[in-house]
Amino acid sequence: RLAAISHLGSIWVFTHDTICVGEDGPTHQPVEQLAALRSIPNLVAVRPCDANEVREAWKIAIENRHRPTALVLTRQNLPTLDRTVFAPADGLRRGAYVLADLGTGQPQLILMASGSEVALVVEAGRRLAEEGLAVRLVSFPSWELFLDQDAAYRDAVLPPEVTARVAVEAGVTLGWHRWVGSAGCVIGLDRYGASAPYTTVFPKFGFSADNVVQTAKDLVGQR
Repeated sequence: RLAAISHLGSIWVFTHDTICVGEDGPTHQPVEQLAALRSIPNLVAVRPCDANEVREAWKIAIENRHRPTALVLTRQNLPTLDRTVFAPADGLRRGAYVLADLGTGQPQLILMASGSEVALVVEAGRRLAEEGLAVRLVSFPSWELFLDQDAAYRDAVLPPEVTARVAVEAGVTLGWHRWVGSAGCVIGLDRYGASAPYTTVFPKFGFSADNVVQTAKDLVGQR
């Protein structure tokens, strides 16, 4: 907060980003910290989804000389997205970007996520596309950088006419409704997790491709 007030280009690295590191209980489950970081004026919070986004995030942080940057990283192993299939990771510079449009025709549904949950929406998106839905996948590492973009870019990533939207983030849902809209849905966690391995905790609280697929189907079915 002091760095933000002072316009210092400092870099803060957070390494416990979700309930996945919660085997020691709630003290290691920073479900509220992302929302707290995003609420600080003049601070840029970035939560990369894979090694390629981490590289781009460090570039942004080093170049960012007039406001601090918080890099919110994960401790568990994550897949590195194949950038010959998905959009280049330098899209991170704009805060949110289209990873891929799956299926045919205009998107009927948008799945968006940050950090480790991007892998979940990628898997869910592929399954939904195989069932005939046109799905847009959006990586959303930084709200602040996205808000720095003009309205035309933001609308290009999140077309206003596509109101079926699902956001996935393993933290409190506070703020995400700005991006999913009144007709969308947020898969998040407005409580602390449980003391157990992340392979047990994540699906227990709805962070699974199965739950994302079902949530998306329910949402589209309401239209």
